Amino acid sequence: MNKIFHFSFLSLFFLNSFAQKTPSCIIKTTLGDIQIELYPEKAPITVANFLNYVDHQLYDGTNFYRVCTPENEKERKVKIEVIQGGDVPEAKKFAPIQIETTKQTGIHHQDGTLSMARDQPNSATSSFFICINNQPELDFEGKRNPDGQGFAALGKVTKGMEVVRKIQAQKEKNQYLLHPVQIHSIHRLN
Repeated sequence: MNKIFHFSFLSLFFLNSFAQKTPSCIIKTTLGDIQIELYPEKAPITVANFLNYVDHQLYDGTNFYRVCTPENEKERKVKIEVIQGGDVPEAKKFAPIQIETTKQTGIHHQDGTLSMARDQPNSATSSFFICINNQPELDFEGKRNPDGQGFAALGKVTKGMEVVRKIQAQKEKNQYLLHPVQIHSIHRLN
């Protein structure tokens, strides 16, 4: 009886450990692969939204289309460095999600952070960006957005920051890539 209980407890422990594994995805682009991990325990709404697009294969065939660099940010008071992608057609976008601020989640915009793009608070849909270097002005109370809410971070790059930097280095005009970098697919690894 004791052995059965011990075996059952260990089985539940290992199943629970497996179930709590940090979800990760791979972004396959024409310039290489970017691996990311997501934090659903910290940003459940934002991660669920991103994975909804992934699971419906709506990012497949989209692009990284916008880059912010020190050179093209000269006119702005608050400068940032990011690459932006996920240009899902309007007709295929899901409803906007409620913003989970960095104050709520504790996920700050550091080198490699994955975050959702937005205009107004609670307007994020499919577009996302990846930070290059630390970007505290994108956090809650940061000055990039006048509303001070910042952006909803949801994960980080674990492999492929050299690809992120390669995308950022592509030729652009007014922050938009002259030749967008295609996202062949984004899919879960676990």
